[in-house]
Amino acid sequence: MLYGRNAVREALRGPRAILRLLLSDNARPDERLQEIVALCSDRGASVQRVDRADLDDRVGPVNHQGVVAETGPYPYADLADLADRAGVVVALDHLQDPQNVGTLIRSALAFSAAGILLPSDRAAEVTPAVVNASSGATEHLPIAQVTNLARELERLKEAGRWVVGLDTGSDSVSITATRLPQPAVLVVGAEGAGIGRLVRARCDLIVAIPISAAIDSLNAATAASIALFELERQRLAVE
Repeated sequence: MLYGRNAVREALRGPRAILRLLLSDNARPDERLQEIVALCSDRGASVQRVDRADLDDRVGPVNHQGVVAETGPYPYADLADLADRAGVVVALDHLQDPQNVGTLIRSALAFSAAGILLPSDRAAEVTPAVVNASSGATEHLPIAQVTNLARELERLKEAGRWVVGLDTGSDSVSITATRLPQPAVLVVGAEGAGIGRLVRARCDLIVAIPISAAIDSLNAATAASIALFELERQRLAVE
C-alpha cells in the first residue's frame, strides 16, 4: 500500500505491478494528481474514490496526501544486476531507520549510483515508508537484498570494485583529501553503531567526512550524500 503523490507517481512510472489506485474524495487536484490518474489509465489500473477516513484506516497515521496505491511486492534485483552497472554500489550495513534509508536512496539515484545492497535481516526493507521517504526513487534504482553482506562485498571486489567504508576511527582518512578508487562500493554503517566488524574487514579504505568539532557526527543519509557527491565529483574530474 504505497502512499503519497510522489511515491505513487514514480511507482506508476516503474516496473512494479499496480493493482488499483485509491483517491480520497476530497483530494486536492493538482498536476501531479492528474498525471497519476493518466498513468493509471495507461497501465490499465482502476481508480476508485473513497472516503478519506478509509484511506486513513488502510495506511495509518501518515501523510498520504489523499493518494494510495495497491501494488505488487517490491521487485528486488539480483546482485549480478548491480555488479556490471556504471556508478557506485551503495551497501547499507544494517540501517534500520526508514527515513534515513529512503533519503539515502534518493541521493544515490541523484548521483547516478549503480544500485543499493541491503542485508535481509536487522535492516530496513523497501517498505511504503521507505518509498515515501525516497520520493519514489526506490522505483528507479536497482536494490538487492543479500543474506551475507560481507560475503557479497568479496564478490564485488572479485568483480573489480574497491570497497570504501564511510566511518570514523584511527584508520580513517579524510574523504576530501583522498583519491578515491573507482569503480567503488560505498559502505554506510548503521545509525550509531557504524560499520560492523566483519564488513569493515572487507573494506579497502575507510574514509571520514571532516566536520566541525561542535558536531559529533552526521546522520547516515547526510554523510552518505556527501560521500556520493565526492565520489561522483572525482569520477567526473578524471573523464
